[in-house]
Amino acid sequence: MVDGLVKRLRSIVGAGATARVGAKRIDEWRRQLAECAEAKGGEVSARTRAADLAQTYLELDDTARHAFLRLISLEFGPAPARVAAAHEAYQRAIGSASQWDAEADLRAALRSARIRILTQFNAIPQGVKFLVDLRADLLRYLDEDPELAPLDRELESRLAAWFDVGFLELQRITWCSPAMLLEKLIQYEAVHEIRSWTDLKNRLDSDRRLYAFFHPRMPMEPLIFVEVALTDHLADSVQALLDEHAPVFDARRADTAIFYSISNTQAGLRGVSFGNFLLKRVIDDLQRDFPKLRHFATLSPLPGFSSWARKHPQELAAAGLALDAAQLAAGEWTQDRAAARKINAALAQLAARYLTLAKASRGDGRQPLDPVARFHLGNGARIERINLLGDASPKGMKQSFGVMVNYLYDLDDLENNVESFAREGTIATSAAVRRQARQIQN
Repeated sequence: MVDGLVKRLRSIVGAGATARVGAKRIDEWRRQLAECAEAKGGEVSARTRAADLAQTYLELDDTARHAFLRLISLEFGPAPARVAAAHEAYQRAIGSASQWDAEADLRAALRSARIRILTQFNAIPQGVKFLVDLRADLLRYLDEDPELAPLDRELESRLAAWFDVGFLELQRITWCSPAMLLEKLIQYEAVHEIRSWTDLKNRLDSDRRLYAFFHPRMPMEPLIFVEVALTDHLADSVQALLDEHAPVFDARRADTAIFYSISNTQAGLRGVSFGNFLLKRVIDDLQRDFPKLRHFATLSPLPGFSSWARKHPQELAAAGLALDAAQLAAGEWTQDRAAARKINAALAQLAARYLTLAKASRGDGRQPLDPVARFHLGNGARIERINLLGDASPKGMKQSFGVMVNYLYDLDDLENNVESFAREGTIATSAAVRRQARQIQN
């Protein structure tokens, strides 16, 4: 009952956006959208109309955009009477020679006008980017307005088809890439901020690689990119990796590739997964260029660690930590060597417990709570090592008390790890991490 009331209140919030825009304006959009869905005047006219509508949308303020999207979601779905008639006809036709025609009619009845509108938008110049950005808007409104969910489901489905990995192009980005693209990297880097052009140049040096996926219709917009360090050891500190004054490593001696940053760039593609394909393609490319590479691993953040610790203070106490989560995040304890040794030992055990036992509330209850862990474990990696003060930056202390983790991609074990994780929720871990997780007894 409470959930129903909350949904109703949220719907009222959404309806308020429509009311503030005005009936006359809504009626004009309704007419234009209907003509667009019907391809009135032919395909060329329909696409011209879609381009005009897209320009109209881009010029709207936030409230009006919300109202525009509500109109598409609520009034341009399948016609219930047509669906019912087509379903009844299909049921009567089962087993007869006309069954497949009836099935086609039912499928056509279920295809909403929303799909036709989205397809018209897709066909205009810059249409793909327009729809990706439109969904980013939609996702912002969705939490407070559940009546936008039908449009979101259809748009996500369309984007998943249009951004199928078979259509994407893997490109290596270098210091010689267009300046506009390099600026996008600085803008989109979501894990470790690129502080300057010197910082970026360091990440593109001869002992580094940076790869990105691109869609042919968005040639200057990286969809996701990964930053790689070529080295001869399992890296344990992101500050060391990003040190602009460190000597350049001879990449010909490298036997290890460290993926130290993976950034999704387009908010509107949430739920459209291609990161796993990116890593597999990058590993193939690296092996071709550097045949000596034997080890592929990450140096990854634990973005949910401190939040989990704040919500479960009993876990801190069980690990023997006298400091609370706020004190740990403040980081003053790192200045006292003796205290830091004890605290770090406890944090290693606590992080191992968090990674192996803390579960997400959604789904089947077997998925790890940490989103980065879900990604890498789902791609077949194992939790190899916990690194204390691996990220001592203010951001690193705030999100994980400085702790980072290496996920190791053992190419011989990937397939079995993926299957075990998907089927049973099995989390692959090294012996050291298993021991650390067992050391805390509640």
